[in-house]
Amino acid sequence: MRIGGLASGMDTDQLVKELMNAQKMPLNKLTQKKVWTEWQRDANREFNLSLSKLRTIASDLRFQGSFNAYSATSSNSGSLTASTTANALSGTYQVEVVNVASTAKIHSAGTIEKSAGVAAKSTDLIPATGMITIKDNSGAVLGSVDVTSGLTYADVAKKLQEATAGKTTELRASFDDTTSRFFMSTTGMGADQNFTLEFSDAALANQVINNNGQLSYSTNTAGTNYMSTATNGEVKFDGILVDNLTSNKTTINGLNLNLLQKGTSTIMVQSDTAKPLETIKNLVEKYNETISEIEKKLVEKRYPDFKPLSDEQRKDMSEKEIELWEEKARSGLLRNDPILKNALQELRSAFMDPVAGIATGNMNMLSQIGINTGKYSDGGKLFIDENKLKDALSNKPDEVMDLFTNGTNGIGNRVYAELNDVIKRLSERGGSPTSAVDNSTMSKRITQMNQEISKWNDRLKMVENRYWKQFTAMEKALSQMNSQSSWMQQNMFGGM
Repeated sequence: MRIGGLASGMDTDQLVKELMNAQKMPLNKLTQKKVWTEWQRDANREFNLSLSKLRTIASDLRFQGSFNAYSATSSNSGSLTASTTANALSGTYQVEVVNVASTAKIHSAGTIEKSAGVAAKSTDLIPATGMITIKDNSGAVLGSVDVTSGLTYADVAKKLQEATAGKTTELRASFDDTTSRFFMSTTGMGADQNFTLEFSDAALANQVINNNGQLSYSTNTAGTNYMSTATNGEVKFDGILVDNLTSNKTTINGLNLNLLQKGTSTIMVQSDTAKPLETIKNLVEKYNETISEIEKKLVEKRYPDFKPLSDEQRKDMSEKEIELWEEKARSGLLRNDPILKNALQELRSAFMDPVAGIATGNMNMLSQIGINTGKYSDGGKLFIDENKLKDALSNKPDEVMDLFTNGTNGIGNRVYAELNDVIKRLSERGGSPTSAVDNSTMSKRITQMNQEISKWNDRLKMVENRYWKQFTAMEKALSQMNSQSSWMQQNMFGGM
């Protein structure tokens, strides 16, 4: 029980509060240190994220595909479309689509009737029984379906599909209610996907195919065997025949060809600088933005007299005062940070140093394609002479590509490797904003300080309780002394 200054007349609450304020000074310093460390960790993670975005852009410039400085156009896009790879060569090519690859298909020739004059639906029971055997192009059995009474047309389609599931020739089968017909086709293309349906009797065949032996894929006069007619794709490229294609996509002489239908086309391949130009410009812009922010933080002034505010201090301040105070308190979080200072130096070298391993006489520096650093006051930013860069991409695309992609020496790989290193070091120190696992040095330090703060709070509770016990004991003693003095005055001195 706590007893205030009833006997002494003292403001015990205020006295204890003032005594505790003195006791809390080490805790307040520890709390301020923890908040400062949290701010540093957050600032560390902001640059970690910014550098990660820069690394994503730099990653593209490690690969030859980013420097595919050619575009392809087809004179007959209804027959053939084309796109370039990194190995494309400028020029004009004559291409003829001789044949397109197709899936193997069989469908009912006429409307399937469940009874005379009544078109069947997928939910109707099929009025025929027997066995359907499915064989591949070589005559090997893929599977069989036992059509028994009680099966619907949809059931038969499902069983046809299930019988070939997972096989090299795999069917998709369905019964269509709109046309009252079966539709069957393979998942793959080409002549090797052809399949045969063999029926145990003509009545069952009529309930699935219904063509009376007249369809082109009928293979016997009894009308019980039917074979699909899939074909391979064939194309002539400048007179060179490329056949046996089991897809309508193929790559010839650095060109991705998409075969659509029979016909002839003229493919024109010409220089196209837009894609690599945009990629390089994006990298330079993001690099300049990032190093500008880093340099700003490295020289930001530190105000040691402005400590992080406690909750009690905030109560006595307006929102504007708190904002202005914290602006100074947060200033200088990464002043002269060694990781970021080193990163700036290494990134500048990665961009501007000559690239080793390039053939004599070829371009080996960014300055040769129109990318340079400015004046000293520009802080290491890169500046692009766009006309010079376009000229290099148009006339010497292979040399520009080599400048960025030449193994570990290429600028793309050098910048990417340096960014990897600095991001790793920032993650080890302050954690990664994109990872759920945080074993960083700063987070461990914050956890340790939280534990120390918890111990301090327990200790201060004990101190406060001790103060109150002491003041309570004093008040009780004074109260007892006052009572004794009053008794003595009344009984020994007659109340005088």
